Amino acid sequence: MFDKVLIANRGEIAIRVIRACRELGLRSVAVYSDADRSALHVQMADEAIRLGPPPARESYLRGDIIIQAALEHKAGAIHPGYGFLAENGDFAEMVEQAGLVWVGPPASAIRAMGSKTDARRMMAASGVPVVPGGQSGLIDLDAALKSAENIGYPVLIKAAKGGGGKGMRIVNSAAEFPSAFDGARREALSAFGDDEVYLEKFILGPRHIEIQILADKYGNCVHLFERECSIQRRHQKVVEESPSPALNDRPDIRLAMGAAAAAAAQACGYVNAGTVEFLFDPAIENFYFLEMNTRLQVEHPVTELVTGIDIVQTQLRIAQGETLPFKQRDLVQRGHSIECRIYAEDPANNFLPDAGRIRTLIRPDGPWVRVDSGVTAGDEVGIYYDPLVAKLITWGADRPAAIDRMQRALSEYRITGFKTTIPFSLWMMQQPRFRRSDFDTRFIEQEFKPEALHSAGDDGRVIAAALAAALTAKNGLTLKATPPAGRDACRDEGVNPWKAAGRRQAMR
Repeated sequence: MFDKVLIANRGEIAIRVIRACRELGLRSVAVYSDADRSALHVQMADEAIRLGPPPARESYLRGDIIIQAALEHKAGAIHPGYGFLAENGDFAEMVEQAGLVWVGPPASAIRAMGSKTDARRMMAASGVPVVPGGQSGLIDLDAALKSAENIGYPVLIKAAKGGGGKGMRIVNSAAEFPSAFDGARREALSAFGDDEVYLEKFILGPRHIEIQILADKYGNCVHLFERECSIQRRHQKVVEESPSPALNDRPDIRLAMGAAAAAAAQACGYVNAGTVEFLFDPAIENFYFLEMNTRLQVEHPVTELVTGIDIVQTQLRIAQGETLPFKQRDLVQRGHSIECRIYAEDPANNFLPDAGRIRTLIRPDGPWVRVDSGVTAGDEVGIYYDPLVAKLITWGADRPAAIDRMQRALSEYRITGFKTTIPFSLWMMQQPRFRRSDFDTRFIEQEFKPEALHSAGDDGRVIAAALAAALTAKNGLTLKATPPAGRDACRDEGVNPWKAAGRRQAMR
């Protein structure tokens, strides 16, 4: 049906799709802004096309230019990745009207699930449990106050046309409501171009659990079980895992969630890969529909590692018109997988975004360690796009083994040139409450203190240590040192001069 795919995205997800195309014998076309001219995804693709200046609205969000590029380069399909135009129903429709294949769900499903209020009504009508709350979007303060009183405080104000924690406020009383309402509307307008919000009952201490689904064009739909996404910062996921430890003793709830997710997908005529997100209230063991993400998820690798299913290849096969090659009864979870998102952010300074050129990059390796990344040494990580630098994923025979492997991998990971969330992720893996699965979506705000990272030294100290070790090795001496603690520090009891010399070579 098509033999060339244009990837309307950048970074690690573009590379993930390029690799899936290559394994299927498909050619790939990358797109890039001026900021990404020499980016890794541009180098790896079979062809690459400039879109425009660095701002996304002038490049990666220009659907007209992307479609024109696909037609000119004879790509038969467009894969949107995630973010940018991935959940834009108008763009999906434009792609199909241009005679191209859209590697994703129908525009009608994107639109149905893109409106949170419409999605809630559809799920309720289909028998899928939803969080108690309003069914209509709101822009009027008086109407919103009345709705909040009917629901009962605390309530959650949420953007009606978006997600990712943007346009979201927790309100505990009527006195707090007006300012929170105005703030949520402003943020929703800025992020999604629509200031409509809606209200839900705020559930205290929930687990955030999502179900991966796959559906073909012939009515077949399966779920690939669940991912636990409760470790969040400002309503954004930072650590994900599968299976959910909250459900290991409740296989009945796991099956019920999977069935509800499949029902949600079928209710909106879904095709391709998607994710249905739920809130699970462990106190009463109820779960509620939260939203549906009509695209590939950032955290899809943990599902791939426990099921053995290549989700991106399956997306492409479905888009080619193939039927799902497996039934629900064929799918099982094996072992445990964890993903840590590595951001260019300073966790010791309220996770403020950071930027700079990568001076040193040493990725972890070894059995059952996977790094999905879109950068290499020498790349500039700027301010124009999401600060996600990489995803580190590990697998183990059980959850403790996966955590131990993640802790080891994080301790090997070195990125210098700007601050990263590597030390925060390492801190997470060491927390007793996390290791025993005693957490909910409030864990980071309850437990994390910046001083826990021990104020890691700057990148110059790491480079100086590597230089000193290399010189010592050259002179045939033995060097013992107490390394700086925290981010990017050499954590060896004493610096291994041969390892340090190798790092020095990598920095050249």
